[in-house]
Amino acid sequence: MAIFMDRHELAGTSAADIAEAHRRDLDIQDRYGVKFLTYWYDPRRGNAFCLVDAPDMETAQCVHREAHGFIAGEVIEVALSAVEAFLGRINDPEPASGQIPGEMDGGHRAILFTDIVGSTAMTSRLGDRMATELVRAHDSVVRRCLGQSDGREVKHTGDGIMAAFASTAQAVNCAMMIQKEFQRFNDANPEPIHVRIGLDCGEPIEDSNDLFGSTVQLAARLCAAASKDQIVVSENIFREFGASDIFVHATQRKLKGFSKPVLVFQCDWTNAGIN
Repeated sequence: MAIFMDRHELAGTSAADIAEAHRRDLDIQDRYGVKFLTYWYDPRRGNAFCLVDAPDMETAQCVHREAHGFIAGEVIEVALSAVEAFLGRINDPEPASGQIPGEMDGGHRAILFTDIVGSTAMTSRLGDRMATELVRAHDSVVRRCLGQSDGREVKHTGDGIMAAFASTAQAVNCAMMIQKEFQRFNDANPEPIHVRIGLDCGEPIEDSNDLFGSTVQLAARLCAAASKDQIVVSENIFREFGASDIFVHATQRKLKGFSKPVLVFQCDWTNAGIN
């Protein structure tokens, strides 16, 4: 048995219809020896994502075909730990009172990367012990900001942290909060920590065999392209966040792994109203 996530394009379908389709999957899953664990539905974008434990992806499709006819357009194999890290759950949630299942979470995520600027030189100059203490200070600041912004740490990258957010606005606000916190830290400490931050947003399955593959790749490349104390975001983040004067200096950038130049925006966090 393996764990798969599939993607359905179901524009115009109601959340109640998707919930009923999921119930029908559960009704007949035992006939095929599979287990549908949970699903996500984004009515704004018209996409649904199912998480299923199955012997192969074809068998999971057979259940969909018999139960309701909503056949997935894409299916990828995933790790439960990765799904939980990005999406926060691997089982059906208990809906809040009066809430229709499927309306709680559409699966869309903003991905944020932080990176300590000059970490290699810092280690050479200060030594392993002091450099490790500064990395721990970085982790403490970032994790505190994530906790205040409903962000979820996906993994530690050695010199930074990757995090996921259900809300693009919260992701941007968290990035600005992180930079403000490091500004305060640097004012009060003889050894400063300067970080760069990159953000992109997208869906679990997008033109890739990896969970949030293209979104993670772009967010990481944007982070690497940022300068000291900068926040750099994708066009996706700019559009999701909405028109705002905090985004400045839109430029086309050539990024590693992307065949065409990418439109990126710098976030002017110094003038934003973040305490």
